[in-house]
Amino acid sequence: MPPFGPIKRKDMIRTLRSLGFEGPYSGGKHQYMIKGELKLYIPNPHGSEISRVLLSRILKQADIARSEWERI
Repeated sequence: MPPFGPIKRKDMIRTLRSLGFEGPYSGGKHQYMIKGELKLYIPNPHGSEISRVLLSRILKQADIARSEWERI
């Protein structure tokens, strides 16, 4: 159950996988994950946590509600 806030990249990837995403795959400047027709670009590893603002943008692109994210 990840809280809605700063999160480590590997924890975000683990949670996205539990929501049905596959990957991450390499491509271009960023890696991406796939679920059906949706291609979700994820931030590159950079040593710090993914901020709450960036997590919000990623979840919006993935069409994942905050309540669904916190329920996992």
